[in-house]
Amino acid sequence: MTERTGPGRRFDYKVFRYIGTRWSDNDAYGHMNNVVHYSLFDSAVNGFLIESGALDIKGGAEIFLVVETGCRYHTEMAFPDVVAAGIRVARLGTSSVRYEIGLFRNDDETAAAEGYFIHVNVDRMVRRPVPFGDVARRVLEPLLVET
Repeated sequence: MTERTGPGRRFDYKVFRYIGTRWSDNDAYGHMNNVVHYSLFDSAVNGFLIESGALDIKGGAEIFLVVETGCRYHTEMAFPDVVAAGIRVARLGTSSVRYEIGLFRNDDETAAAEGYFIHVNVDRMVRRPVPFGDVARRVLEPLLVET
């Protein structure tokens, strides 16, 4: 069995997006339900890609599909927290990218949760992998960290 590492810190991440929690994010236990974390990962990364011009969700010839995800929970979050979603790239291949995302509660310096997901760049019509274009690569490369 591998030893569990402690939570990451803000300086471990390259770019941040801020997302407010919603009343409906809380579950019967009074904290943010675990499925919400995955939605925050997706919203943070895709929002960044859209704003950076690397993803055109309405008319682009290529789209990113999620093929794998995971999350480790360190501490609770709940409405009305503001989440700072830190993003970094752990691996950038020809047509796939592994993002690592840290979710930070309000002004906390350590992550409340950390996760990852892998996007594959695919042709919108045939849904088969294609190499990243110049824009996507130019947007993703600055987020690359050594792991």
